[in-house]
Amino acid sequence: MQSPPAAEPPGAENTDRVFNTLRALRRSFIRVGVLVAACSVAGYYLAEPVLRHLRDMTGVKLAAYGIPETFFTFLTVALAIGVFASFPYILYSILDGIRPLFPAFSPRMMRGFWLASVALFYAGVLFCLNLSLPYGVEFLLDFEGPYIEAIISVEKFAGFCLVFVFGFGILFELPLAMMLLGRIGVVKRQALARNRRYAILVITIVSAVVTPTPDAFNLAMMGVPLYLLFELGLVGMRFYKAA
Repeated sequence: MQSPPAAEPPGAENTDRVFNTLRALRRSFIRVGVLVAACSVAGYYLAEPVLRHLRDMTGVKLAAYGIPETFFTFLTVALAIGVFASFPYILYSILDGIRPLFPAFSPRMMRGFWLASVALFYAGVLFCLNLSLPYGVEFLLDFEGPYIEAIISVEKFAGFCLVFVFGFGILFELPLAMMLLGRIGVVKRQALARNRRYAILVITIVSAVVTPTPDAFNLAMMGVPLYLLFELGLVGMRFYKAA
C-alpha cells in the first residue's frame, strides 16, 4: 500500500517563494547590468556635451587638477547617463521581482506604479535641473569676492550635480512609496495623517540636507513640493484602500 505524501513543514511555501524571488531578482540584475553597461558606453560620447551644458547652465568655471581627472569624470558621467537611461527597466525589474512576495500587489497595480514612478523620477530630475540646481549654485557663487574666484574641480562639480539630480528624482517617489507601504500594511494612512506636524519637520530637515544652499528660498522650493507629494501620497493611499 502506497504511503501518502509527506506534508510540507510550516513556512516551506513562504521559503520557496522567497527563494524563487531572489533567483528571479538575480537574473533581472544581470540583465540590468548588461543594459546599464551598454547605455554607459553610448553615454560616454554624451558625457562632454552634458558636462558642458551643466557648466553653461550654472556658470561655473571648471578646472582639472590632475592628468586623468577629466577622463575619470567622463566615465562617471557616462555611468550616470547609463543608469538614467535604464531607470525604467531597472524599476520594472525590481517591482516585477518583489511582486510575488506581496499577493495584494496585483500585476495591474504594478504596471500603474511603474508608470507613475518613472514619471515622478524624471519630473524630479527636471525640477532639479531647471530650478534648484542653477539657483542654488548661483547663490553659492555669490560668495565670491574681489580676491576670491571660484574655479571648481571638474570631478567635484560632476559629483555635486549627479548627487542632487538623482536625489531629487528619488525624493519625488515619496507618494508612491507611501502608497506601496500602505498597500502591503507596513504603514497606516490614519497614523500618517494624524502626524502631519512630524512629517513637516522631517520634510524640512530632508530639504535642508538635499538642497545645495541653506537659504530659505531654496529650502521652500524643495520643501513645498515634498509636502504636496506627501499629501498626494495620503490621497493615493485612500484611493487604493490602504490600511
